[in-house]
Amino acid sequence: MLQKAQLAIEKLLCYGIKKELIKPIDKIYCRNLLMDLLGIGNPAESFDSENYAPPEMPFEILDILLDFAQQHGIIGDSITERDLLDTRIMNTLTPIPSFVLEKFNSISNSVSKKAATDWYYSFCKSTNYIRQERIAKNIIWEHKTEKYGALEITINLSKPEKDPKEIAKLKDVKSTGYPSCLLCAENMGYAGNLNHPARQNHRILPITLNNEQWYFQYSPYIYFNEHTIALRGEHVPMNINRDTFVRLLEFTSEIPHYFMGSNAGLPIVGGSILSHDHYQGGGYEMPMAKASIYKKYEIKNFPDVKAGLVNWPMTCIRLQCASLYTLADAAEYVLESWQEYTDDKRFIFAYTKGEMHNAITPIARNRGGYYEIDLVLRNNITTEELPMGVYHPHPHLHHIKKENIGLIEVMGVFILPGRLKHELDLVKRILKGENISASEYPELEKHMHWVNKMKEDNSLPLAESAADQLIKQEIGRICLEVLDCAAVYKDTEDGRKGAEKFMESCGFINP
Repeated sequence: MLQKAQLAIEKLLCYGIKKELIKPIDKIYCRNLLMDLLGIGNPAESFDSENYAPPEMPFEILDILLDFAQQHGIIGDSITERDLLDTRIMNTLTPIPSFVLEKFNSISNSVSKKAATDWYYSFCKSTNYIRQERIAKNIIWEHKTEKYGALEITINLSKPEKDPKEIAKLKDVKSTGYPSCLLCAENMGYAGNLNHPARQNHRILPITLNNEQWYFQYSPYIYFNEHTIALRGEHVPMNINRDTFVRLLEFTSEIPHYFMGSNAGLPIVGGSILSHDHYQGGGYEMPMAKASIYKKYEIKNFPDVKAGLVNWPMTCIRLQCASLYTLADAAEYVLESWQEYTDDKRFIFAYTKGEMHNAITPIARNRGGYYEIDLVLRNNITTEELPMGVYHPHPHLHHIKKENIGLIEVMGVFILPGRLKHELDLVKRILKGENISASEYPELEKHMHWVNKMKEDNSLPLAESAADQLIKQEIGRICLEVLDCAAVYKDTEDGRKGAEKFMESCGFINP
């Protein structure tokens, strides 16, 4: 095992040179760091680096080093402990932040912003910060709809779940409160622990937005191409206002080939982290961005702004203008109008018992020489019958999607929990004619109302491919229904009348 680990170190050094993380002169230095980290006293006796072809991804090399570390008691056998160590290992090859910033700026200035982000994205994959081998395990497909184009659906298998032994160890981990959360800039270089991922190979880039210090990075789980997170330098809560719109639009001015959006700032309709101001975007055209306008408007107070209602399951107002700051003013006007708007006929209340309910999910992009911002109307009111939210996935859909409908889902990309892989395999076995039940597999219980409906509507048994196709089609249908649940105005004749009534109330007129 020692000899395999020694050779793995040499292979990792060759990988680092191939990916331009280090130069040949760095080999001795990095080799010694790796040997010290793993408690290895001597390097490999011989290795033909000239004839070795390094892989595109380092995970197989890392697995050898992690197995050696586990065998020698350096780490335990949990995925978390392996992740903590392989991040330390990759940090020995990862350049310091100032080098990354200088390289990014050099490419941006001499070639283009697009070339610079291409390099940065490739760099984050090369350092194994973006774990490509795990992301490749995700199950991804499209669901074509008649009215809205294709929704994109992912069963997320890239983020490993902790096993019971790991969970038991967490009680002994003392929280230091540093970094304050997973989004803080202080995560860069942080060693991590059993309850906080290591980020020693993590490099972020500064960006000034609205005269404030912000940073941007890629998500380690990249749910779409170049999935980017913009995060505020200060640890302050999410809040949607004119400053938000300015920041989003300035980001698209600075990096015009990326869109950038924000979760709403209220619980239920917001994202999973509301404690740190941040946005998400990337180099990808989301399904909602492809949707057309079904009714055009002008705004009395903003004659330079084009507007329209978008053909989308959720109520979306699209604004467009050549002036970034005029567009931010118009978006603020819509936000403030919506925050005070009540339509009791359609169960939309701005306030109950002094609590605000109306919010907006904004998405900015640069399109054809114009700045563009989509404003998706949200409301987080609850009732006794729907305690998780009236405009939230309803209980009969929770077996597939129970979590909040955040920015990414709003735009038509659904990230579903990894538990579904196993559970849907059981559903498929039933559709193929196997006699299994929820008493045998309790995790099936929540799906049985759905399974029984599919059994009624289809002649069983189904072939493997037919069962797969039916399940994916059904999940797509459910995801579309989830968007309908989240819509404050449904995409019906009455719903469109309601949306148009709101538009008219705040000065939108047909051209």
